[in-house]
Amino acid sequence: MSSAAMKGIVIRPTPDVYKQRLCEGSYLDGNHRLDVFKVKKRSFLGVMKPSFGSVGVITSRHMMQECYCGCCLFHGNGKNMWSSRQRRLDTRAEAILSPLSDPTPTMKKLLLAVSWGPSTSQCLFNVVNSMKTRSWIPRVFTFGKGRSEGHKGMKSLLGGKGANLAEMSSIGLSVPPGITISTEACQEYQQNGRKLPEDLWEEILEGLKSVEEDMGATLGDPAKPLLLSVRSGAAISMPGMMDTVLNLGLNDEVVAGLAAKSGDRFAYDSYRRFLDMFGDVVMGIPHSLFEEKLETMKEAKGAKLDTDLTASDLKELVELYKNVYLEAKGESFPSDPKRQLFLSIKAVFDSWDSPRANKYRNINQITGLKGTAVNIQTMVFGNMGNTSGTGVLFTRNPSTGENKLYGEFLVNAQGEDVVAGIRTPEDLDTMKSYMPEAYKELVENCEILERHYKDMMDIEFTVQENRLWMLQCRSGKRTGKGAIKIAVDMVNDGLVDKRAAVKMVEPQHLDQLLHPQ
Repeated sequence: MSSAAMKGIVIRPTPDVYKQRLCEGSYLDGNHRLDVFKVKKRSFLGVMKPSFGSVGVITSRHMMQECYCGCCLFHGNGKNMWSSRQRRLDTRAEAILSPLSDPTPTMKKLLLAVSWGPSTSQCLFNVVNSMKTRSWIPRVFTFGKGRSEGHKGMKSLLGGKGANLAEMSSIGLSVPPGITISTEACQEYQQNGRKLPEDLWEEILEGLKSVEEDMGATLGDPAKPLLLSVRSGAAISMPGMMDTVLNLGLNDEVVAGLAAKSGDRFAYDSYRRFLDMFGDVVMGIPHSLFEEKLETMKEAKGAKLDTDLTASDLKELVELYKNVYLEAKGESFPSDPKRQLFLSIKAVFDSWDSPRANKYRNINQITGLKGTAVNIQTMVFGNMGNTSGTGVLFTRNPSTGENKLYGEFLVNAQGEDVVAGIRTPEDLDTMKSYMPEAYKELVENCEILERHYKDMMDIEFTVQENRLWMLQCRSGKRTGKGAIKIAVDMVNDGLVDKRAAVKMVEPQHLDQLLHPQ
């Protein structure tokens, strides 16, 4: 379809619906005109009955908030184009407004352009603003299932992890669906006396609905349980400095439902891990108290490894862990999954201002950041038997620069087992022998990411019952020797030009080469 651009916007055919960033003004495509302007009206989901030749559409997440209205003017017979029936926004998109470049760098306007109809000439443009009246800044962004509301250029707002999750989703890699709470929400939280900003919780729950719809599961539902991870993600990586919670959403009822689907051992292993991590990160209970219970249990049962404990042993351990809450805090473990989520988000925000995080930023001269983003993501499990596992890798050897995957993998384990050193990991050849199809896909994904980012990448991944899931990617750290070889090889392979290659070699890399230790 021929398109005319105005103010950096074009209209193009697309099979899906995406959120896009637009600004106030008029946009044209042939004889179609879309005017975007601000209004204040009680929200609803649907289409207003239009008068001849025009239609107004209002959609917003919350009642009585500022939102944007799109008015489409058609020069022709529009009588048969419209229906007054209310319709969901995710049906039959035929065309989309898409920015050539982001006209709102401060992200003060987040709009959604959608069109229906049997052809792109019969367009209805819905323009949605999910901003709040007070701040006009979006605070919750969804990703997954081949679409995302963010991209890799939004690190200051979504953090490095959130921006790259959004980017991997948008290029079609298998990323567990989730939402990212912005760094600006963290800044508001800190400025507001460590209280969640007004209406943020409602925004989070609204974003969570899209994740539940994607997965066909619900947080707190024993029949179709949705379990979540809650992770920090600042604009600049601060490894190990801030907090993570895994397997969120479990309680006595949900674990029984999970056990019916996935087996007792997996369910109760996940539950005891959650009780440990939630107690440590969120409730401030020392991890050592849980570790003591685990070691005592292993000694009593004659188990050398955690994996040697039976399902019955793990059920018993869960009860011991719950008693730790009573002994250490004088209160019971919070069983309501939404309460668990609320407290976990606060804990991640709090970890931004923890002594260790502040010290890390001071040592590494990291300044000017607003806070940490929070990534709430569907759990995928590497601890579901010998067809599951978890690993970390570099797409090239970070020490030598050799063009070969370099990393570690653990069969039947979760990600924390790798980074925490709980078990001794093996090299990636182990994955190749246990899960050849997942390994083949991983190699392909690494090639895709290098071509897309034009850099050597650091990747975290999980395999759940032979299905590969990508959990994180970022530019990989490397030695001076590795940096030189990677830059030269990428030029020779046609991935980057010489100018870009020079920028890949940083001053400290040259210092390492000139002054070897």
